[in-house]
Amino acid sequence: MSHSPIELAPGRYRESFGRHYEDFVVGDVYEHRPGRTLTEADNTWFTLLTMNTHPLHFDAEYGKASEFGRCIVASPLTLAVLVGMSVSDVSQKAIANLGWKDIRMTAPVFPGDTLYAESEVLDKRDSKSRPTAGVVTVRTRGRNQHGAVICEFERSILIAKRGFAVDDPKPAAADGTGA
Repeated sequence: MSHSPIELAPGRYRESFGRHYEDFVVGDVYEHRPGRTLTEADNTWFTLLTMNTHPLHFDAEYGKASEFGRCIVASPLTLAVLVGMSVSDVSQKAIANLGWKDIRMTAPVFPGDTLYAESEVLDKRDSKSRPTAGVVTVRTRGRNQHGAVICEFERSILIAKRGFAVDDPKPAAADGTGA
């Protein structure tokens, strides 16, 4: 479903990712793979890119003195990786993210932890303002390599209906262009 080729013409295919609005079913759960191991370098680069100067993310001596006994991964990096893991299943055909809520960081993430994610479809409805799209709400849950839940959040996404995603084949024009 999330990865299927589209036949453009006999024997010619285009790789396609993501789900159209019609493909979502309330209650379905998508397990996102592969997992992602976060490294110390990932964490350091993220703190530099985002100007997060809290020493708990990059100062090993500070981390040793903390309640965690070592540095922890910046929580926005954890969130960003989990969202990224969900894109091919949940929002590859998105027009826009509409909102985020109930973002909870439920356990620390350390450099070297491997994250896995899954998303459950909570709700879907036709868009009131865009007849070619619908709104899908999912809850994404991230776990570490030990199965501990480390983050949960909900997001609502405007998703294109079949035939209206940017990467959907378009009808061929009279001059032979298109698709």
